[in-house]
Amino acid sequence: MKNSKPMLIVALLIAITAQCAFAQINLPEVRIVASTYKYLNAADNREMSQPVKMLEFKAATYDIKKSEFYDDDYDNYYISFYIPDGSILAAYDKNGKLLRTAEKFKNTKLPAVIRDAVTQRFPNWRIAQDIYQVYYYDQKEHADKTFKVLLENGDKRLKVKLNEKGEFL
Repeated sequence: MKNSKPMLIVALLIAITAQCAFAQINLPEVRIVASTYKYLNAADNREMSQPVKMLEFKAATYDIKKSEFYDDDYDNYYISFYIPDGSILAAYDKNGKLLRTAEKFKNTKLPAVIRDAVTQRFPNWRIAQDIYQVYYYDQKEHADKTFKVLLENGDKRLKVKLNEKGEFL
C-alpha cells in the first residue's frame, strides 16, 4: 500500500499535465469586412510603429452598430481614437462602413525610405521630432501620407516635409 500512493500521485500528475497540453485557448473573434481591408491596404502601415498599427486596426474593426450611441436615424458617425502617440478621427456611415480618416501621430519610428531620404539630403543633421499624417478617403485607392520632420544641427533647426516615397515637398 505504501508504494501505491506515490504511483497514484504520479499517474494523476501525468493525466493533468497531458490534459493541459492539449487544452485549447479561446480567443475573441475578430470580424474583418471588405471595407476594412480597403482601408488597411490604403494605410499600408507595415513599416510603422506598433502604436500606429494598433490604432489603425482599432479604427478598421470598430463596429458602430454595437456602440451605445448608435441610432439608425443618423447617416454619419464621427469617432475619435486616442493614444499618447497619436489620434485618429474616423467617419462611418450608418451601416458601419469606414468613409474617411484623419490621422496624426507624433515621434513615431519612421520608415526606412524616409530616414534614408533625410540622411542623404541632410547628412550632418539629426531628426529631433516628426509628425506622421494620414488622410484616407473611401473613394480613393490610396491614403495621402505625409511626414513632417524637424531637423537639428547644433543650434540650427530646419523643418522639412516628405511624402510616403521619401520625396521632399
